[in-house]
Amino acid sequence: MVIQLIRPTSPEDFSTIFAVINAAAQAYKGHIPADRWKEPYMPEEELTREISAGVVFWGAEEGGVLVGLMGLQEVQDVDLIRHAYVRPDWQGEGVGGRLLAHLLSIADRPTLVGTWAAATWAIHFYEDHGYQLVGKKTKNRLLQKYWVISARQVETSVVLADQTWFSQYQQ
Repeated sequence: MVIQLIRPTSPEDFSTIFAVINAAAQAYKGHIPADRWKEPYMPEEELTREISAGVVFWGAEEGGVLVGLMGLQEVQDVDLIRHAYVRPDWQGEGVGGRLLAHLLSIADRPTLVGTWAAATWAIHFYEDHGYQLVGKKTKNRLLQKYWVISARQVETSVVLADQTWFSQYQQ
């Protein structure tokens, strides 16, 4: 299985983006705190808000089908990697790594990633791609500064930063 194309998504991809996110997010069920889980994991209204807030989704396409996606959002002085999801039948095939490499090739500012503290597989993925966890106080400050999330989500999440962020904003 080879990814043929990485492309920006379009409004016509909305239902596919919704489906990919919610299929892939099933991995969180039973791992993240029960009070943070919902069905669907990301309702259509929330996806619409994320896109309206500037999350630009890029899709990995194979055979004309989106098999993975990852968002990039410019917020103040950083770029955030947002909503990285790969269809379950494509996980482990390098799709996430290809998407991340593409987004980093177009990002021109330090990048941060937020994810659930319990999503150890996601943390390891980003660490394998050069990201490092920030300390707890820094994490709380960054989540409150750059993300629009609840206090409970701040409490149950982590932030990873690229080397550019560490060199510019050393803890």
